[in-house]
Parts: sequence; structure tokens; C-alpha cells
Amino acid sequence: MATEGNEFVAASGRAETAGPGRIRWWQWPTILSLDAPVVAVLWQWMIAHAARVEPGGPQAWVLGASVWLAYAADRWIEAWRLHPDRIQTVRHRFYQGARWPVAAIWAAVFCADLFEAFARLSNPELLAGSLLLVPVLLYLLSHQFVHRHRRWRAPKELCVAALLGGGVAVFVLGRPGADRSSLALPLGLFVLLCFANCVLISGWEYEVDRSHGQTSLALKFRHAATLGRTLSWILAALSCLAALAIPDTGRTALGCAAVAAGLLGIVDLAEKRLGWQLARVLADVALMTPAIPLAAAWMR
Repeated sequence: MATEGNEFVAASGRAETAGPGRIRWWQWPTILSLDAPVVAVLWQWMIAHAARVEPGGPQAWVLGASVWLAYAADRWIEAWRLHPDRIQTVRHRFYQGARWPVAAIWAAVFCADLFEAFARLSNPELLAGSLLLVPVLLYLLSHQFVHRHRRWRAPKELCVAALLGGGVAVFVLGRPGADRSSLALPLGLFVLLCFANCVLISGWEYEVDRSHGQTSLALKFRHAATLGRTLSWILAALSCLAALAIPDTGRTALGCAAVAAGLLGIVDLAEKRLGWQLARVLADVALMTPAIPLAAAWMR
């Protein structure tokens, strides 16, 4: 693997990662683990719009808080496990330096999440959310402890994409009157967008994962970066074509998917010039395209 890693770095024109530097303002959403919850809540609204229902405030809060709890726990454990000299990112450096304040905030958000869920969600929604909690916990256990160094374990990029897709869909599917037949295409595209996003980031953070003792598709497969790059443009094309053949309610979701996929491809093309840290932030911002129709709906 070391030889393949050196070849990958040389081919991509990237020098060895020298460790985290000073924190820039645009890194804070990623450092504080806010990007993934924002993406999940925006796409929950977009998927609900395609299904002709409203997700509701409590459902959005529970989803956003739950995604944040999962991401924050993963990074907290990762920073706790790492020796300070091996840390290669500002987000892990932050979680290691602010370990106990973050733990206190995590506990407060966890309690607020539970209170909102039991107070405002229906019994079917509680059951569905609880069922999704099981694979999330299994992923954290496998990813951080049991199978951390196993090459054959399920790719984390695929697991994260599937779990985010499940989180986005779980409360929408349970809403009365939801048009479930309209969910499959936009939801599938969202999962694939998350997968492409994660695969691209795994290529950019190749040296980070290697230094942290993680596994990733980029470490396992030399052509993982090509997969993420190609998938982005394929998704952009498929979303545009599909938008021509479905009703108006789903067309907005497919338009958002097409723009998001195209932006992912553009960020990847510019990654060497931008640097992997900024590219990582922009790759997450690229998935926030539902913010445009949501803002337009609020302004009406």
C-alpha cells in the first residue's frame, strides 16, 4: 500500500500533508460539524416537497440534531484516539483541544434531541427513528473500534451516504399523504451525491486518512478519485435528463441534484488550485442547493 500511496500522491501533484495550520473563517462550519446537518435538513425539505408533504419543524430539528450528534461523536472519538503529533486536520485538532466543552455541548444537544423527539414526534416516527439509530451506532462501533484497521470492512463513504439518505427519508415516508412513488428518484440521487462527495474527499484527504490510521476508498483503490469525479458528471447529466420526464413537483429536486453534482465536478477540477481544505468545505456547500428553492418559497 505504501507504494500505491506514493504513486497516488505523485500522480495528483499533491505534497505530503504537513499537519493542521491556523483556522480560517470558512473552516468553522466543518470544524463545528454543522455542514452535514444543514445538508440533511435541506434535503429533507426537498424530498418532502417532491412527495407533496411538509416535513415539519420537529422532524427537521430531530434530524439535524441527530446528524450533528453522530458526526460530533465520530470526530470526538477520532481525536481522542489520535496522538497530537499525528493529527492532520484543524477539525480533529479542535475536537482534541476542546474535548470536554464539546462533550458537555454534545450531552446538552442529546437531551434536547430526546425531549423534542418524545414530545413532538408520533409513535411511528419514533419507531422509525429508533430503527435508524441502530445502524448509526453499529457504524460508529465498527468504524472507530471493531473494524477500524480491516481492509475488507464496508467503505465508510458508502455507509455515510446510506445513513444520510435514511435520515432524510425516515420522517418523510411516515407523513400522512406522502407520495412515496415520487421519492425514489430524488432520494436515490441524493444518496449518490453524498457518495460522490465522500469519495472525492477521501481522495483529497488521502494523506490525512493514512496518518490517522483510517481506511478509505482512496486508500483501498487507486482509481477511487476517478470514480468520484466521473460519478459527479454522470449524476449531473442523469438529473438533467430525468427532470424532463417527471412532474413539476419532482423537477425542482432533480434540478437541485443536477446543480449540486455539477458543482462537485467543478470543485474537483479546481481542487489543486484551491487546496484540499477549501475544496472539502466547498464540496459540502455544493450539496446545499435546496437552499435556493427553500429561500424562494419563504419569500413568496
